[in-house]
Amino acid sequence: MGELPVLAIGESFIGDGAEAAHLNTVLGRRDGPAGTAWATALATPRQGHVPFVAVVKPGVPAKPMTLFVNKAPLADARHGSLTWGAAQAGVAAGVADAVAAGVISVADCDHVVLIAAVWVNPEARDADLVYANNRAATLAALRAGAAGTPDLADVLAASSRPANPYYTAPEDSAPEDSAPEDSAHEDSAPEDSAHEDNGPCG
Repeated sequence: MGELPVLAIGESFIGDGAEAAHLNTVLGRRDGPAGTAWATALATPRQGHVPFVAVVKPGVPAKPMTLFVNKAPLADARHGSLTWGAAQAGVAAGVADAVAAGVISVADCDHVVLIAAVWVNPEARDADLVYANNRAATLAALRAGAAGTPDLADVLAASSRPANPYYTAPEDSAPEDSAPEDSAHEDSAPEDSAHEDNGPCG
């Protein structure tokens, strides 16, 4: 058994339209904060949001034990069927894919738990596409969590024009004073004063 993650957090968005899957994953030790959050969420359902253990088939839960948390309140019977059916199957299969691919160590499976926060659009119709997108998104999110991606440089580069499936910021939308604080201070500080007070590190 290798070094277990305290918290490995991943995100993935796969697909288009109402059947797109948006997943967040939290993988961590059973005896750590992930285990506490896992058990607490399972024991405290609320109206419209009922976390449950994802299964590959009845009586065969995914390993690591996976808590499926629905982001969208169940809107109606069809939406509930897609959430409990196609999306759950996709998540469970995606977890198995991650183990098979070595993203999660086989030796760690009984020592870690996984929380999967899953978006299923109430307007979704195609169960097979919901299944396929959630399977791919689960594996992608777990890969991202294991690798610690994205890199901070990628985040900063993308922040000049944030975008998601529902909104794209206008070009050149970053505020003019968004330069790093240190460089802004260096540009404005009088040259003499910068040398007079060296502080505790002088």
